Amino acid sequence: MDRDFRAEGQADVEYLDGEYHVVKPGSFVICAVTGTQIPLDALRYWNVDLQEAYATAAIALKRFQETGGTPK
Repeated sequence: MDRDFRAEGQADVEYLDGEYHVVKPGSFVICAVTGTQIPLDALRYWNVDLQEAYATAAIALKRFQETGGTPK
């Protein structure tokens, strides 16, 4: 009998350089731009300074450009 013991709901995450630290367990975080749920095992893009998660690389690039993080 297999049981899934992962926490449900939104996780509270501290975004670090190259990794993240789960402060409050959960199964997903929210994309800061689109508002979509990102499963923690699919989380690849975030901004350390803004402490925001992004669903895709294109969304992350757009947000970085908007905030002056990269050239347009």
